[in-house]
Amino acid sequence: MNNPDFLIIGGGPAGLMAALAASDFGLKPLVIDENQKPGGQLIKQTHMFFGSKAERAGTRGFDIGIELAGEMEKRGIETWTNSPAVGYYPDGTPACRNSCYGELLWRAGTVAVLRNGQLHGLKPKAVLAATGASENFVTFPGSDLPGVYGAGAVQTLMNVYGIKPGQSVLMIGSGNIGLIVSYQLLQAGVKVKAVIEGLPNIGGYLVHASKIARAGVPVLTRHTILEATGENQVTGAVISKIDDKWQPVKNSEQKIECDTICLAVGLTPLTEILWQAGCQMNFVPELGGQVAWHDELMMTSIPGIFTAGDVTGIEEASTAMLEGELAGLGAVKYLRGESKELQIRIDDTACRLAGLRAGPFGQKAREGKCKLKECRR
Repeated sequence: MNNPDFLIIGGGPAGLMAALAASDFGLKPLVIDENQKPGGQLIKQTHMFFGSKAERAGTRGFDIGIELAGEMEKRGIETWTNSPAVGYYPDGTPACRNSCYGELLWRAGTVAVLRNGQLHGLKPKAVLAATGASENFVTFPGSDLPGVYGAGAVQTLMNVYGIKPGQSVLMIGSGNIGLIVSYQLLQAGVKVKAVIEGLPNIGGYLVHASKIARAGVPVLTRHTILEATGENQVTGAVISKIDDKWQPVKNSEQKIECDTICLAVGLTPLTEILWQAGCQMNFVPELGGQVAWHDELMMTSIPGIFTAGDVTGIEEASTAMLEGELAGLGAVKYLRGESKELQIRIDDTACRLAGLRAGPFGQKAREGKCKLKECRR
């Protein structure tokens, strides 16, 4: 049985920043991740970040991932890759009183981790679930044909492994992911036949939409896919206009020849560990579905269990990093107590996070977090 100070489940942007923030104040984190290397979504992001210089504006995502992983190695922070967390087993008995939070400090539950074919039981003093999100899927006739991908899978194929998913693509969804992946496909020499969107307006940033528009890619709003065609693989798709009730408009069907259909239709938080731990869960549509209630320092309803990143609500990687930093600082406060230096760092990080969410594209997240705050039982 391994007993780390602070176990971080997920080595993406939130998890890595939490580990670094906690180590700044003397904690010894252990990061576990199911992938071959840490970085999460950062390792496949070739576009530059927006925002302020403090949030690495102008830096490409994969460079940020390399930077964070390098700092982890420099500090000697232990990281287990190819090591998924496969279960959480609560203890539920109080150990001692935590004066900082004015409540009992609970004994940590046991996290089961599969590593090198063996099951390891970890019993940390505090846990962070930074497990990210999974891609949504839509079903239609032919959606099970080879050639139908999620946008994240296409990004991984191209940007991590250097493999083209096909020669011609129909993109479903005009959010930031759909627009960014469309542009990356064009950069790789793949023809993007069209981007279709069910809503009346493009969902992503104008800067991303403008790039693909200048390349001659049509963005068709108020459209949906009716079916994928092909016998053993995708050879095309049938799309149509939709009305205000999201029903196909008669005689508006179009046939598009393509060998790949890419789905960029949103993400859902990966909350299994939080459910197993018994955290208070709430359905908040603005955040992507079921998420765990958490306080200002990202601690859930179960003392000592923290959450950060897309598992708390679907946002940008820069937001995930700041949430992770807050969670790491929250773990320090929970385990080591308050200090002036710690509080200054907490206030600064919270201020930067609020600044990132202050603009119009942060409205959905702001509304979701406000709803979640009101859910505390």
